[in-house]
Amino acid sequence: MKEKSFIPYLFVAPYVIHFLVFVSFPVVFSFFLMFNQWNIISPMKFVGIQNFYRLIHDDQFFKAIFNTIVFLVIHIPLQIIVALFFAVMLNQKVRFLGFFRAAYFLPVVVSGVVVTILWQQLYGFESGLLNRGLSFLGLGKIGWLVNPDVAMPSIAIMATWKNVGLYIVLFLVGLQTVPSYLYEAAELEGAGAWQKFRYVTFPMINPTFFLVLVLSTIGGFSLFIEPYVMTGGGPLNNTLSAVLYIYKQGFFYYHMGYASTLGFFFAGIILLVIVIQKKFVEKESR
Repeated sequence: MKEKSFIPYLFVAPYVIHFLVFVSFPVVFSFFLMFNQWNIISPMKFVGIQNFYRLIHDDQFFKAIFNTIVFLVIHIPLQIIVALFFAVMLNQKVRFLGFFRAAYFLPVVVSGVVVTILWQQLYGFESGLLNRGLSFLGLGKIGWLVNPDVAMPSIAIMATWKNVGLYIVLFLVGLQTVPSYLYEAAELEGAGAWQKFRYVTFPMINPTFFLVLVLSTIGGFSLFIEPYVMTGGGPLNNTLSAVLYIYKQGFFYYHMGYASTLGFFFAGIILLVIVIQKKFVEKESR
């Protein structure tokens, strides 16, 4: 009996060890770093709340948060609308349905760096395919990544293309759980396509919608690879995301204590946004 009771602990041990080493310890250590100054090389120096005082007066960090919010405002609605549209299309009886489902999901499994480099070439000012197409149509070229007003929307479009496949699958699963008799009842009442979607489909997939909204929000707040590879945070810091700024503070300038402070503060913002979304968006389907 003792030998058998010990076996389950062996199965959960790898996860527990992974959680302690790669999750719990970094979180606790980062919390300790908030009150210290450390550049990895020199010994730590206790500074109390000095890092918090610096955060309050760091205009560049708040600009990075503003940039991230701009990205979210563009990216989340675009991603949800596109994902829901294609999920509805893929929920129909069409030919080669399996192929289309796999094709839409393919960008999700491709490396983010590879996708970013690909779109960087598409956005090229002189030789980029998009500007070549505009020139062919007799239109002026657009500085997709060099114009401060266009750079962040350009990144948002690219991020949507990269991630939308996952949310198409989630919406598709939600759509397939809607009972068919509800649509039949709506048709008997004379409901059209839009009315069936508004009063039957959307209420029934509300839990899926909330899940997609939360995942999109967390993913949007985690914006890093795209500006890091494509613009480095420019032009004029207009694509400098909060995560990229935290990364630079920690691994460019070696302000580890201050980077930890920024990280915890930013995590608090994400948690607050998710709680607000849960309060006003999530509803139980009935």
